Amino acid sequence: MDSIADFILVSVMVVVFIPLISWELWLIYWIVAIAIIRLVSLLIGFAKYHSVAFLHTYANKATGLALFLFPLFYHVANITIVAVTLCSIASLSAIEELVINLKEKDLDKNIRSLFY
Repeated sequence: MDSIADFILVSVMVVVFIPLISWELWLIYWIVAIAIIRLVSLLIGFAKYHSVAFLHTYANKATGLALFLFPLFYHVANITIVAVTLCSIASLSAIEELVINLKEKDLDKNIRSLFY
């Protein structure tokens, strides 16, 4: 349920904030790239484990927290700094999840990190 709630949070954030904020084109490309990495990771996980492979890594939890705090930071700080910070965290967690799904033989949804 936690993973489904995270997915719904991200979807709502994208639907609400993308049209409201004047994003630079490179930032939109970055967000799309993160989404593609996540989708590829899920497809690989599903093909490999025959299950939806949402992983609960520390990096994914950090991304969820950063997304949750985005509206607060959006009003306090420069949007570019907030977006770059959030996209950096999300990129690292997406890549980590992809590598874990490629590398691990068995699905462990509660794996803490790539290095654990």
